Amino acid sequence: MKTPSAWLHPVLADLKVGVLFSTRLPLADATAIDGRDLARASWALPVAGLVVGGIGAAVYGAMLWIGLPSGPAAALALAATIAITGCLHEDGLADTADGFGGGRNREQKLVIMRDSRLGTYGACALLTSVLLRWSAIAAIADPGPVTFALMAAHAAARAPLPSFMRLVPTARSDGLSASAGTPSQGSAAIAWAMGAAALIVGLGFAAAGAGLLLLIAAAAVIAWLSVRQIGGQTGDVLGALEQVNEVLILLIAAVVLNPQT
Repeated sequence: MKTPSAWLHPVLADLKVGVLFSTRLPLADATAIDGRDLARASWALPVAGLVVGGIGAAVYGAMLWIGLPSGPAAALALAATIAITGCLHEDGLADTADGFGGGRNREQKLVIMRDSRLGTYGACALLTSVLLRWSAIAAIADPGPVTFALMAAHAAARAPLPSFMRLVPTARSDGLSASAGTPSQGSAAIAWAMGAAALIVGLGFAAAGAGLLLLIAAAAVIAWLSVRQIGGQTGDVLGALEQVNEVLILLIAAVVLNPQT
């Protein structure tokens, strides 16, 4: 029979992997992460989202405290979340938009998605994502609800990723998504449970239900589009899915947490 410390050590190791992969936070004893580490620890991605959302909320509150109005404060909070993640998911969104929009066939789309240069489709996708997220945060305005919205959005946005990796085949034989392999069914279930809990706490039961339905719909649409466009998913597609999810949850939050509604 395992002791409590024997159970706790792998849990803490997975949490560390989730935070190291999702952020640029300088954790002690940081080591290189390979694909197998990510697949095993994928259940912890919503926890990393809570950390990212919490940092964004802290920046937002600090900016209001020094006298900035909600618009600039929202922009700086969004900039903080982007910086702390190293533009990980924004890069995936831009590459996916450029590849799907600019490539003529599967091979060309995959080549474009690996090109570090930003194209018109990617720039427009990034602009749309940033504007929608900024406007949602600014519309909520009050620091308490903004905190709930940011933490719920970042946690729930990452909750579908393990299931997506399990159910959608990889488009390449190499790359992050291919090397990660398939997360376990348990990891996928835990991630969904954490995302649902974050939505319920942050937005309430009714909005959480709507949010979960939208997350499932977004995953289904992006899965269909990815298989049709490039034959499956890549790390860039996972990043694009996170961005779409984050936008959807923040828009729901803007409806239910906006003091004017």
